[in-house]
Amino acid sequence: MRLLHEETTTSAGEAFDDGVEVAILPTGSVEQHGPALPLGTDFLAAEAVARGIDRDDAVVLPTVPVGVSAHHRQFDGTLWAEPETFEDYVGEIAASVASHDVRKVVFCNGHGGNSDALRRAARRLRGDRIAYAAPWNWWSSLDGLDEELFDQSGIGHADAMETSMVAHLAGDLVREALLEEAEAGAADSWGNEVHGAGVGFDTADFSESGAVGAPTEGTAEKGRKLFEQATDELDALVGWLAEQPFDALTPEPHR
Repeated sequence: MRLLHEETTTSAGEAFDDGVEVAILPTGSVEQHGPALPLGTDFLAAEAVARGIDRDDAVVLPTVPVGVSAHHRQFDGTLWAEPETFEDYVGEIAASVASHDVRKVVFCNGHGGNSDALRRAARRLRGDRIAYAAPWNWWSSLDGLDEELFDQSGIGHADAMETSMVAHLAGDLVREALLEEAEAGAADSWGNEVHGAGVGFDTADFSESGAVGAPTEGTAEKGRKLFEQATDELDALVGWLAEQPFDALTPEPHR
């Protein structure tokens, strides 16, 4: 896969002139993932999936590692940006690559807390007809694989799915001896409600260990299957986006 930061200004220009249609921007977070998983879990997964496809019509931009993570602030090591800061930053990165005539972007995201800001950035870029950005989470199109592997739909936090992904990508970063401790202090689901009101604003309000789910059920083999499914879906998305005329993606207002 072509990585922008490894190109020179000359070779980047040649690549842009030679059919690069889509830029992929990995985004994630540096935040607690319980005692067993690394702080960089989210950006490591997003970056690996982005780099896992092989296309001549796409380029991978440098990863944005820090995201919207203030809800993990009570746990050591967590870093965060305000949603507006993050939105502006990724939007300006997309605008800068658009200035080189690569006006279609995939935000390849690994952290759910970034999603709202990424959608706002994408809407603003499209509204201004600067670029067309498609926000995409690596777990968003697993086509039932999550239910097959984990008997659940969707992703928790530092759960079996994320444990599996890290075990496959960087197994030495999983503290296997601490998986049981993580699970013992984990919440069964995200958030906390009382009489229909959400009363848990931060992870510390409902999870002792910082995990949500069952991390002991994660394995590297399950992670391999997740990775392969995610990269296949991203490859298909990039292929679809590359074929779309920019004007069709950003129609003018009706008069």
